[in-house]
Amino acid sequence: MELGLQGKVAIVTGSGRGIGAETARALAEEGARVVITDIDGAVAAETCAALQRDGLQAIAVAADVTRSADVERLVQAALDAFGSVHILVNNAGFARDARIVKLTEADWDAVVDTILKGAFLCSKAVVPTMADQQWGRIINISSRAHLGNPGQANYSAAKAGILGFSSALSLELGRNGITVNTVAPGFIETDGVRNLPHYAKIKENALARTPVGRVGQPRDIASAVCFLASELAGYVSGAVLHVKGGRYG
Repeated sequence: MELGLQGKVAIVTGSGRGIGAETARALAEEGARVVITDIDGAVAAETCAALQRDGLQAIAVAADVTRSADVERLVQAALDAFGSVHILVNNAGFARDARIVKLTEADWDAVVDTILKGAFLCSKAVVPTMADQQWGRIINISSRAHLGNPGQANYSAAKAGILGFSSALSLELGRNGITVNTVAPGFIETDGVRNLPHYAKIKENALARTPVGRVGQPRDIASAVCFLASELAGYVSGAVLHVKGGRYG
């Protein structure tokens, strides 16, 4: 069954590494032309080069998604290179964990701005093009942390905010041929997660709570995104797709 992504143009934020990089690769393997973007330009360029070596179509753009000028430049680069934007994956984000009494204002702002303001600025920038062509897919990456994790008030709040943001946009943009959905990953074994202190114990706990008996991989999230970006998902909007191996809570 064809996904209908051949020739589509996709911007994936935070795609220098991890889930974002795997999502960009999966979209490119389905025939999309992808824009790799990351605040770390060197990492974005390296990921882009790896795709190009495999014969996939990609460009790299260094951008800070919390800055409107950077976002406008990012979208313009996609338009200049590929002529349109059909798919936006708002994936950029990170955690800076601390209990509330030790959580600094700077760490609150950095996490919330990157995840939530970044999704706002990027979505706002691509909507005119998507509306003009009456076709678009916006896919926002949340997390099971939207339910709340101790020590992650900033991250949990931002990921919960993504759900409301996505719901509002799905109601606004459906008439323009644009669907808006959310993917909420559970425990995903990225390189960054593997480098966490006490990783072995963290993985053991995750496995014990995951009915399918394995931890998630970046390709699990990438596959969910590819479906939501596809022609097959044209009647899916305002949905939250939980990709967490059956774990509840």
